[in-house]
Amino acid sequence: MSEVTDAARPVLLTVDDDPAVSRAVARDLRRRYSGRYRVVRAESGASALEALRELKLRGTPVAVILADYRMPQMNGVEFLEEALDLFPGARRVLLTAYADTNAAIDAINVVDLDHYLLKPWEPPEEKLYPVVDDLLETWQVTDGRTAGVTKIVGHRWSARSSQTREFLARNQVPYRWYSSEEPEGRRLLAAAGLDAWRLPLVVTPDGTALVEPGERDLAAKVGLSTTPAADFYDLVIVGGGPAGLAAAVYGASEGLRTVVVEREATGGQAGQSSRIENYLGFPDGVSGAQLTDRARRQATKFGAELLTACKVTGLEVNGAARTVRFADGSSVAAHAVILATGVSYRQLDVPGTVALTGRGVYYGSALTEAAACQGQDVYIVGGANSAGQAAMFLARRARTVTLLVRAPELAASMSYYLLQRIEDAPTITVRTNTTVEAAHGDEHLKGLTLRDQRTGRTETVDAQWMYVFIGAAPLTDWLDGTVLRDPHGFVLTGPDLTADGRPLTGWALDRPPYHLESSVPGVFAAGDVRSESAKRVASAVGEGAMAVMLAHRYLEQS
Repeated sequence: MSEVTDAARPVLLTVDDDPAVSRAVARDLRRRYSGRYRVVRAESGASALEALRELKLRGTPVAVILADYRMPQMNGVEFLEEALDLFPGARRVLLTAYADTNAAIDAINVVDLDHYLLKPWEPPEEKLYPVVDDLLETWQVTDGRTAGVTKIVGHRWSARSSQTREFLARNQVPYRWYSSEEPEGRRLLAAAGLDAWRLPLVVTPDGTALVEPGERDLAAKVGLSTTPAADFYDLVIVGGGPAGLAAAVYGASEGLRTVVVEREATGGQAGQSSRIENYLGFPDGVSGAQLTDRARRQATKFGAELLTACKVTGLEVNGAARTVRFADGSSVAAHAVILATGVSYRQLDVPGTVALTGRGVYYGSALTEAAACQGQDVYIVGGANSAGQAAMFLARRARTVTLLVRAPELAASMSYYLLQRIEDAPTITVRTNTTVEAAHGDEHLKGLTLRDQRTGRTETVDAQWMYVFIGAAPLTDWLDGTVLRDPHGFVLTGPDLTADGRPLTGWALDRPPYHLESSVPGVFAAGDVRSESAKRVASAVGEGAMAVMLAHRYLEQS
């Protein structure tokens, strides 16, 4: 049985079925870290999970988990996979013998392993402590800063509560959720002098109570940067998806003073994906959140500045400077700008969906709501990879998952590997030639009216959960009058600006626009927002890196 006492300090958890090894690991960890961390020891995967569940209930943060690979009933990789659901921010180490190094390498992809450590690790000053020191430093920066002390009180079917949870989750701000109907939720409301009509209530780590906070105020209160540290930069990147983060990594690592301006949360649509399986270097797939976390840490390591909850409203050309204006009236200027705003899912324009958004109708994965789908029937609208990935993820908990696809087949819009998995999943049903005609419900979604496009016949089905993944809308209206776009709003770049063979009107330079350069010199576009782009994570990352190279070329000639 594990030891669980003293809930004040973050935990270092070690699990090994060999009692002698288990005691040795715990002894070495206590010798160096007992002043700031509590070491919890377990001798099986099952007892370690029991300890983690108790720690979760108590609100105790877990910083590092060290697990032996060769354990009976549940090996180290299987244990870490389950532990990941309880404490996704904990750093993960696998203890292995030399013969198990291949399994450890595989675990890097399976459980996003941070490190594997060969036994024996003597002397710990050389082989154990440097590894744990680095992991603890990373944990402090990412998860240890608030360590689960931000509290949200809300209602299951409150749209604002859902948006707040999703905002914090996507920005990887740890929080604890309390229903307004449970005792602790009522106690927090009473302490703030509130009733259950104004939700959500957010209690920040310093005890500040925020009632129905806007994203910008919330971001500032939980420690996210919302204002630039300087007035002028070498490079401003608008958008923090894969293209924007890649540009931030390459720009900052090459010495450019770089700032990323993000409207909601870094990661973009890809960051909401439950699992991306066709991204190079991750044979077992990687979640969008994990990929985003790694990219964000990499960008900040090189000195890039990341701003969150900053809505951009305009772009101006002021001589050699490019000025980006924000909704609050402030601005930031730079020598060059990269537009990497990506796309947003289009709204499902049928009766009932507007009122029920956040109350059973969700756009994108809304992973914070996935646990509530346990044992229920879920409907997903869309036929592209994002819809398929969400179906596979939700099928692990939902009773049934139904994909509603307007097209006559999935093959034209979904990757083959994902199509095969969906066909093999016993709880997933695909209904082609089907559209949603209406959503029904008062406080939350209760049913859908579906139409068969071939026969015109309609039927009403019971439904409490609908996730929508349709279309791709570039939010580029703020570029009107400054940057040329195609009829759908995507930014035109390079050769597409002169496709008719005529010189670009208003282009003042004695060279044509670079491949990713817009109609404004020094303003580049990368990723999904760019007209005729491939709309894939890997291509967005490549374009982000390429845009920085072209920005360098522009700066050298300016």
